[in-house]
Amino acid sequence: MSPYLSDSVETRYVRGPLGERFAYRRFGRAVDVPLVLLTRLRATMDHWDPDFLDRLATRREIVVFDNRGTGASTGTPPASIDGLVEGALSFTRSLGLDEVDLLGWAMGGTVAQGMALAEPFLVRRLVLAGSSPGGIPRLPAQAVKVRQTLSKPVNDEEDFLYLFFPQTDPARAVGRASLGRLQRRLRASRTVVGPEAVRAQLVAVGTFEGFWERQSELDLPVLLAHGVRDVVVHPYASCAMAQRLPDAKVIFYNDAGHGFLFQHPDDFAVEVDHFLS
Repeated sequence: MSPYLSDSVETRYVRGPLGERFAYRRFGRAVDVPLVLLTRLRATMDHWDPDFLDRLATRREIVVFDNRGTGASTGTPPASIDGLVEGALSFTRSLGLDEVDLLGWAMGGTVAQGMALAEPFLVRRLVLAGSSPGGIPRLPAQAVKVRQTLSKPVNDEEDFLYLFFPQTDPARAVGRASLGRLQRRLRASRTVVGPEAVRAQLVAVGTFEGFWERQSELDLPVLLAHGVRDVVVHPYASCAMAQRLPDAKVIFYNDAGHGFLFQHPDDFAVEVDHFLS
């Protein structure tokens, strides 16, 4: 029996405009504007740490979902960021949501920016975790090992620990605990991001020119958060965005990497709630 509420929430489905079926979960404390979460590259809604989800859900209603053709959702996986944005907007419309807050992690943060640019009246506030708009000039490139690890057919525990957490004993211990918390959902659902979806996402990220030149159009409140030891998306991305966004706040975690939101779930959940409130 899991101690986490999010582990017991029923998976629901809603039909999309193309006949696809979006899988989602919706739970937490009811508020006027729900918080929709958009996840990273090569992840499903089962890859959110339940400890982090539960902490968010004590403060507000949250929605997690699988985009078109990914995880438990049907349809053709989008092979562009614009396609991922359109899929996420289709899900939101199909669920009947007229106003949302968005929290996007990594690639999900890029998609969240695209949603806010495409439908500014839909998105009230935006939280970008370890993310980038794409196209930032002079953004330090990923190490070769990072690119090789991200493109593996299957990632193991050591890959995730390398990508998401600093290579210190305390951080790796926290990382193993976080990965362990994912197992109840993953064992039950056996959900994976299939080869077709992985290829499509890698193409989407690799060919995306970026929203960098459109940052000034994002005139809604934006919370930027980053681990300073992030090897997947360099923390300079949040610094650069903060200089261009009209209304932004930045949080850095100096002992954390790409998975900072699972390394510091309580602190970040409090920051998110304060910002959205």
